[in-house]
Amino acid sequence: MHSPASSRSTVRRMARRASYDPDVVFAILDAGLVAHVAFVHDGQPFVIPMAYGRRGSELMLHGAVASRVLSMSDVPMSACVTIVDGLVYSRSAFHHSINYRSVVILGRAREVTAEADKRALLDAMIERMSPGRCAQIRAPNPKELAATRVLALPIEEASAKIRTGGPVEEPGDLDIPTWAGHLPLEMRARPHVALDESATRHPLPALACAIAPH
Repeated sequence: MHSPASSRSTVRRMARRASYDPDVVFAILDAGLVAHVAFVHDGQPFVIPMAYGRRGSELMLHGAVASRVLSMSDVPMSACVTIVDGLVYSRSAFHHSINYRSVVILGRAREVTAEADKRALLDAMIERMSPGRCAQIRAPNPKELAATRVLALPIEEASAKIRTGGPVEEPGDLDIPTWAGHLPLEMRARPHVALDESATRHPLPALACAIAPH
């Protein structure tokens, strides 16, 4: 049984759905594609959606050097990844809900500056989108690498929360004559769209593990 890292990362609402097990946290992060990263800049809170990767117990974020969020190394920030697994239909308005898997991370990010480490982390993000892709494409040149900033956010203070199954119904609502249950959802790929004729001569990119084939 794993405990929360601190009181601020303790799930209080529907605490029975929470998990602090690193394996559960990592599995959700590996199944997601977008993290919403929160920070405060000049007194104004911001939440920015970002692609991410995971290396061990760190969440990797990258973008342009001029990005506000990527200038926020060694300051408090939070990242949230949510995967929607279904819609929940109840016989009452109050108990309609969504099935989901989510992770919230709290911490301070560090900037990755060593060139070899930076290249390895950027490669890992590409490989996450399409395994084997780095062997087929041009690596960043020095100018592109200099224009890209990479942050590593420790996944040391994190909580997962998961909802599954159908609605919670009140006994007095069971006779209401309407459908109740849940509708499972998943992320599914549609057919690839080639940029140009020359691209069609080559094999399609492998799908990320988070995406079901079409």
